[in-house]
Amino acid sequence: MHIMVKIIRALLPLVILAVCAWYGWWLITNKPVMPTMETKPVYVTVEGMTLKKTAFPVRVASQGTVQPRTRSSLLPEVAGMIVETSPSFRPGGFFEKGEVLIKLDPVDYETAVTVADAAVALARVTVAEEQAKADQALENWKALGRAGAPGELVLRTPQVARAKADLAAAEARVVKAKRDLERTIIRAPYDGQVLEQAADVGQYVTPGTTLGRVFATDFVEVRLPLPERESRFIRLPERYQDASEVMPAAMVRLKTSSAGKPVLWDGRLVRVESALDENTRQTTAVAQIDSPFAKRDDGAPPLKIGQFVEAEIEGDPLEDVFIIPRSAVRAGNEIILISAQQTLRRMTVDPLFGNDKQIVVEAGTPKGPREGDVLCLTPIPFPADGARVNAVIDGVKPGEQVADQKRPEKKAAMLAPDAKPLP
Repeated sequence: MHIMVKIIRALLPLVILAVCAWYGWWLITNKPVMPTMETKPVYVTVEGMTLKKTAFPVRVASQGTVQPRTRSSLLPEVAGMIVETSPSFRPGGFFEKGEVLIKLDPVDYETAVTVADAAVALARVTVAEEQAKADQALENWKALGRAGAPGELVLRTPQVARAKADLAAAEARVVKAKRDLERTIIRAPYDGQVLEQAADVGQYVTPGTTLGRVFATDFVEVRLPLPERESRFIRLPERYQDASEVMPAAMVRLKTSSAGKPVLWDGRLVRVESALDENTRQTTAVAQIDSPFAKRDDGAPPLKIGQFVEAEIEGDPLEDVFIIPRSAVRAGNEIILISAQQTLRRMTVDPLFGNDKQIVVEAGTPKGPREGDVLCLTPIPFPADGARVNAVIDGVKPGEQVADQKRPEKKAAMLAPDAKPLP
């Protein structure tokens, strides 16, 4: 009995190991089959646009400040005290050409005219007396029966000439006195507006004293610097020494703001300045705005001197070009195209023209996009050439594109719903 227990104790671990080995073998040979699923690749959905040739109206942006065409300082030509000023002679006041703006005290100049007239009358009496003496001397010469012609001293010719010269000088002093009297009235040199008033009633002024500053109101000008790359598309009114012009001036649309609302003004380029800007090396064109102070139908206030304006200069339209949204252009003027197999292809373009919303690319260049290529509009951080995408082209999903290609008769029926089917 004791030997049997020892045998059982010795065989029990072996039996347990054999059972465990068999169970492990059974689990391995009878393992469950795991179900398998095929996962389709997931592609990024992007939007695309088919490139088509079109024309692009060029608008070159610039900016500047409003400046008067003619600016003048009013200076008196005679001295005197200001006794009267026009109600228009105030900053912002409008006046017409020839209107009296300032009057000086004329008393001293009226007195000078009277004295000059008296001097003319006295000189005329002297001329008459000398002429009478000369005539009498000639009669006496003849009465004495002397032979030969009398001399100039006998005929008092120098005395007559001096008297006539004194008369001419007196008459000239009258003209000057009257001119000085007229200059006590200061008139407007043109239709304009007062920019600054520097003198008023009761002030004594002398020749050269600044009375105020005025400017003409027939039109104003705006200096517009032009970007060199974009100025080639603008019709610039270049002038030459023979006064000929290359082409008519380009139109300009200028924008200001009033009470938070935009106000538009129409102008035109009238000339190009002869020197480049020393700091920017840019050409500067001058735009002219006619009747800037006239009342407008929209109730907008007139332009102000020194007012800042934004300008859009009309240029020649670009033909046979692609217009690409600025959001679809990556750094370095790189765009992404989508092939017919829904793969990406990067391309670098050379823009002809651009603004903050679009760039314009010439069509038909060897290394540029072609008509019918699909432009990727969705920004992709790290695009790789050949990467597959799920493109929605011109608003049409890929499945709809395939369906339309398989059913051309349906597409034709949609385009021509009234057409009858062929027998």
